[in-house]
Amino acid sequence: MSDQTEPTIEPFGFLAPPTGPGIAPAPTPDETWELNGGWAWVYYGDGNSSLTRPVLLSDGFETGPSSLDALWEGLERKDFAFVGELRRRRRDLVLIGYEDRSASLLRNAEVATDAVLRAVAERTGNAPLLVGGFSMGGLITRYALAKLEHESIDHQTEVYLSFDTPHRGAWVPICLQALAHFLAATPALSRQINSPAARQLLWRHISAVEDTPSQDPLRTEFLAELERVGGWPMRPRKLGVANGRGDGTGNGVPAGEEALKVTSGWFAHTALRTQSLGAAEQVAHLQGLFRKKTATTDGLPDLDGAPGGTLETFGIAGDRLKLTGRTEVAYRSVNFVPTISALSLRDLDRREDLYADIDGIPPEESDFDDFKFSATNESHSHMSEELGRWILDRLPHG
Repeated sequence: MSDQTEPTIEPFGFLAPPTGPGIAPAPTPDETWELNGGWAWVYYGDGNSSLTRPVLLSDGFETGPSSLDALWEGLERKDFAFVGELRRRRRDLVLIGYEDRSASLLRNAEVATDAVLRAVAERTGNAPLLVGGFSMGGLITRYALAKLEHESIDHQTEVYLSFDTPHRGAWVPICLQALAHFLAATPALSRQINSPAARQLLWRHISAVEDTPSQDPLRTEFLAELERVGGWPMRPRKLGVANGRGDGTGNGVPAGEEALKVTSGWFAHTALRTQSLGAAEQVAHLQGLFRKKTATTDGLPDLDGAPGGTLETFGIAGDRLKLTGRTEVAYRSVNFVPTISALSLRDLDRREDLYADIDGIPPEESDFDDFKFSATNESHSHMSEELGRWILDRLPHG
């Protein structure tokens, strides 16, 4: 009866922007450091013949190993040539990558720590470091620096940079998490949602379709461990960047609307809805040839349309489901890292906080010394000229 088995769909992920085929190779690094559990790719600044003024930036979440080519594509070949501008200022770029980006943040923090200490040991002169990362990478380096301070180890970092990092949690719609677990013939997606890093990053998580959305125990443990080492590094100047707007204007995705539906094929009648506040809100009707399930939520705010860095979560899912039948996608991109999370201003429980005008919030409520939000709700981890130049103007002295 193999012809009655639901089809396997090509593996895909919700928690990082798709890189797509045909990415050009990155230039060969001046140095490649083999670290225990990862790598660091080193590019000297213009005129430098050794590591002199290091800027260390950590990769973010996905499944499997970091891709130098994808990192370079995002930092240099999109809207703003950030690496070129950085190196013209005679800064050395150290990109930190991981053998498994879905491993525990605590495990990958060991890789980041090794990179920081090696940069300190191999640097010529005494110029202070900038250390930070994109998305998950900002949390990894936040913990690594705080732990080094907790252990009285000198990390010699003047600036900590967080780029669209979900300090108060990231959001993947519960309906999409449920879909991941429903697609039994494509277990890689469920494994990604249930990976240690995803469970630590997501504000609300489900391990199976029928679960009640909640803070995962691994996230609770990670936050407790972060607090144990001080919560934040205290020595560096802390800079936060958000890909979302700061004036309370959302991305235009309405609450409680059909975002994706399958109209024919193996999963016909499957329908996913954007998140809406309310009791027993049905967010997913999932249907295969031999089974069907529903997913509901209670009291979750309308996060899909909130200001913040976006991902094409519904769009990616709809494109893959086309392999099994016709699909209709009403809203391709939704919020992934709310602005208030990226700037560590407030928690995500209340709509009035999610959609707050940040100019009306006392800046001391943020855990950052200075922060910058985008003029538009743009793609998560997108290095725009607006954000890139703001960072370049705040590099360490020396």
